[in-house]
Amino acid sequence: MSLYNPLPEVIIQRNTKQLDLSSPQIMGILNVTPDSFSDGGRFTSVSAALKHCEKMVNEGATIIDIGGESTRPNAAPVSTQEELDRVVPIVTALRQSFDKALWLSIDTSNPIVIEAAVAVGADIWNDVRALKQPGAFDMAAKLDVPVVLMHMRGEPNTMDTLAHYDNVVSEVMAELQSRVDLAIKSGVKRDNIIVDPGFGFAKSYEHHCQLLRQLADFKALQLPLLFGISRKRFVGEVLERSFIPAWQQHNKEQRDPVSAAAALFAVQQGASIIRTHNVAITSQMLALWQTLSRY
Repeated sequence: MSLYNPLPEVIIQRNTKQLDLSSPQIMGILNVTPDSFSDGGRFTSVSAALKHCEKMVNEGATIIDIGGESTRPNAAPVSTQEELDRVVPIVTALRQSFDKALWLSIDTSNPIVIEAAVAVGADIWNDVRALKQPGAFDMAAKLDVPVVLMHMRGEPNTMDTLAHYDNVVSEVMAELQSRVDLAIKSGVKRDNIIVDPGFGFAKSYEHHCQLLRQLADFKALQLPLLFGISRKRFVGEVLERSFIPAWQQHNKEQRDPVSAAAALFAVQQGASIIRTHNVAITSQMLALWQTLSRY
């Protein structure tokens, strides 16, 4: 694998705003849920969310991904009204407090939630269910915003039972392509579509290894690629399987360096957007990669 492979020349747009994906972009995670696997409950108030967003922007995030429903394994679903109550005030406050150049992404599968969020200033729909909820395709076409289609089988409470593949890379690609085709058929512009292989969703340890080794294969889809592995179970398993005593018992934050290393492998293979809890370490890693790329 070459140390530096240029990213595809792609620009996503929202109204008059543009984001150049030929340079890697950092999507900082802002969970406004009480039960997210890593930082649940920490940023549910508007003041805490604003402070954390400011920190991530200062560290290099160009996109903030706001989530009002946890999708960790076995997470309980939330009502539409509860998700709206969590997300809309945060989006409103962020849009009023930060420069319009900051991109706001909404991690939701609910068409009602994304419509309300876009109305108060959201820019991107990040959907772990790839527009499978009723009315999602029509809403994505209507809103005309960039949309992330992520690969997942089943639901958070069933996905671990569905991690069965003969060839995980080809099957994930085929299933993503099917969602892309259906989205375009429903009126979603191809230029608005970003794909995500869904690390952490309906995949085993071995599946994650194979996907990370062959992420460059996803270039065949000819769409921008989002990579999100930050602090996930696979990263913890990597540490545990190292048999280094210090990492046999670790907290989620201690997974950040290996998460950043995985992100580097992803960028080398064509990932344009890195979704992360730790923006600082990710931006430092990308600064080195971009410096070396100039030579």
